[in-house]
Amino acid sequence: MVKLTPDLIQQSMQYINPVRDRELDLRGYKIPTIENLGATLDQFDTIDFSDNDVRKLDGFPLLKRIKTLFFNNNRIVRIGDGLEHCIPNLETLMLTGNMIQELGDIEPLISLQNFTNLCLLQNPITAKSYYRPYVVYKLPQLKLLDFRKIKQKERIEANTFFKSPKGKEITKEISKKAKAQAQGANGMDKPAISINDRAKIREAITNATSLEEVQRLSKLLQSGYIPGENRHYNGNPNIDTIEEDED
Repeated sequence: MVKLTPDLIQQSMQYINPVRDRELDLRGYKIPTIENLGATLDQFDTIDFSDNDVRKLDGFPLLKRIKTLFFNNNRIVRIGDGLEHCIPNLETLMLTGNMIQELGDIEPLISLQNFTNLCLLQNPITAKSYYRPYVVYKLPQLKLLDFRKIKQKERIEANTFFKSPKGKEITKEISKKAKAQAQGANGMDKPAISINDRAKIREAITNATSLEEVQRLSKLLQSGYIPGENRHYNGNPNIDTIEEDED
């Protein structure tokens, strides 16, 4: 198991891929957690995280350039909220061979305005009743699901069904199950950080001007520190603080 450090990011293979995008190759390190991506300085269109041990799709700073993410063959069970605030221009997400189980688990992808291509093959979710029509209904911006084009007829049928009494009942059950699951998971997560605080965190990492600063910020942020605010979410008083900038 290897920690995703700024040094590892700097040393990993970087190249122009066949579709002329700048890509960072982080395959096969057995990385457990997405972190320190501020060290990329938002210079990549594509990042390949295939064949690692990531369990939750979150931990991104603001990366406006990212269009494609590969997470094939990881252990992802959850997709984090607020992705639209950190990877707002994501178009393609490849999640083949993960552990996403419930239909409600795709909810965090709804707010990604430019999102057009999703693959969930070899995840337990694909065995659920109504899997494909539900994803088509909930993600109207999608054009491709599991490498199959979403046709207009299919989209109309999915919308018609889930707006019917039976479809509404199914949707309600899916949402109820997703909420219960999220509440159970949140009890094990760190205390929640507000959207404003997330924005401050992402801005601090994005504006870092050196590798050392990225590393220092990352350590503070992992401890629950909010830049520009003398607060710690884990109540640890033994962490260095950053002076607030004067307006």
